[in-house]
Amino acid sequence: MKASVPLLAPILRSDTQGRLLADLYLNPGVERTGTELARRADATLPTVSREIARLEDAGYVTSRTSGRNKYVQINTAHPLFAAMADILTYSYGPLAVLPKVLKDVRGLTSAYIYGSWAARLAGEPGRDPHDIDVLAIGDDIDLDQLDAAAEEARRRLHREVNARAVTRQAWEHADDVFLKHLKERPLVQLPLAEEDK
Repeated sequence: MKASVPLLAPILRSDTQGRLLADLYLNPGVERTGTELARRADATLPTVSREIARLEDAGYVTSRTSGRNKYVQINTAHPLFAAMADILTYSYGPLAVLPKVLKDVRGLTSAYIYGSWAARLAGEPGRDPHDIDVLAIGDDIDLDQLDAAAEEARRRLHREVNARAVTRQAWEHADDVFLKHLKERPLVQLPLAEEDK
């Protein structure tokens, strides 16, 4: 049963709000349109537009209009910027940080978050996730680069990041008990190809 409040940060209204805020707070100085934010938060444009309006009214974001586009960015001068950034890094940070650190790992074709963090995002009740588990899929993955990416993610997220590499064939066939189990549990696919502007 999916929880009615976001289990990664129960102080927020929804996981959509958490995804949106993490994208803004963990990319200070980056301007995005509502359409970009909606795509990145996996939300509808009207939902994101309402959130942006609330944030702008309260001074958490600034915006500018160019032509028909409205560009939004986080207001780093807001008195709660640092506190909010810490909360969002801890709760929804893996969605913003992991694609950035993993995108250049040689041989990596896809990646997923699994384990307790993915379960909480899926609404499964349980203890606060103490680490982030990442499944890296690809052929001839550069394990040194993968380890370095996990270490960089650990540094940015302030919690352990465990990366496990498997080949595409192993993932597709899932003959291994561990991989079979993973496919039955919540997984959060990371958008590795997405350009980070």
